[in-house]
Amino acid sequence: MSREPSHSVVAKPLLEVDRVTLQYVTPERIVTATRRVSFDLQAQDRFVLLGPSGCGKSTLLKSIGGFIAPTEGEIRLAGERVREPGADRMFVFQEFDQLLPWLSVVDNVVFPMRATKRFPRAEWRDRARAAVEKVGLGRFADVFPHTLSGGMKQRVAIARALAMEPKVLLMDEPFAALDALTRRRMQRELLELWDDIRFSLVFVTHSIQEAIVLASRIVVMTPHPGRIVAEFDATRFGHDQAGGSEFEAFSERINRLLFAGEEIAHG
Repeated sequence: MSREPSHSVVAKPLLEVDRVTLQYVTPERIVTATRRVSFDLQAQDRFVLLGPSGCGKSTLLKSIGGFIAPTEGEIRLAGERVREPGADRMFVFQEFDQLLPWLSVVDNVVFPMRATKRFPRAEWRDRARAAVEKVGLGRFADVFPHTLSGGMKQRVAIARALAMEPKVLLMDEPFAALDALTRRRMQRELLELWDDIRFSLVFVTHSIQEAIVLASRIVVMTPHPGRIVAEFDATRFGHDQAGGSEFEAFSERINRLLFAGEEIAHG
């Protein structure tokens, strides 16, 4: 596995994925989704798992969330082994229907607080409204999800997750179903939100451009089963650099790695 050098002082990791193998059973066979995957997430990292469909990215994210137990290895959050789901890890998924249609925007954001009793009841609505304001939807706080566009629904989902003040925000291709312009706008808004709040992020995508724009660190995975073949520091990139010659050269470098991984997987 190639690794670009980093000259920053490395603190104790917030999240440790340690030689994790994930398997699931189908009627025909046992499928190995990932094999001995290891990486660390530092606090306030924007960490992107990049790879083609079928490389185990989403399965790995669910395991970090506590929904799938590793077959081998372990996952640790703040030094404690992850054994089950918890409010310290919040998800944002690709689907627009992750909001409850019978609740208003603000009540959707309140919902996980009510379910987990994470904060005092008297704080729920104030916290929810503050989160909705941060994603730019303050004037839509009392409307219902069916009146919102796809991008607006995803902003509500992000607000709902961040209102819980999780240790790690887990995002599984949350912008993949959006049109190209809305997707770019949501990428920019996510970065602006990170600048404001500095949350810790694990983001799954199969888009090279999206990975480079959003990440401070990128790991590249190969399919069948998923393994990490490279890790890169992407802090020098962002929306201002997208489309520049260095950006394009970096993108092509990652593309070659992904293509080589596909050849190995199917060879």
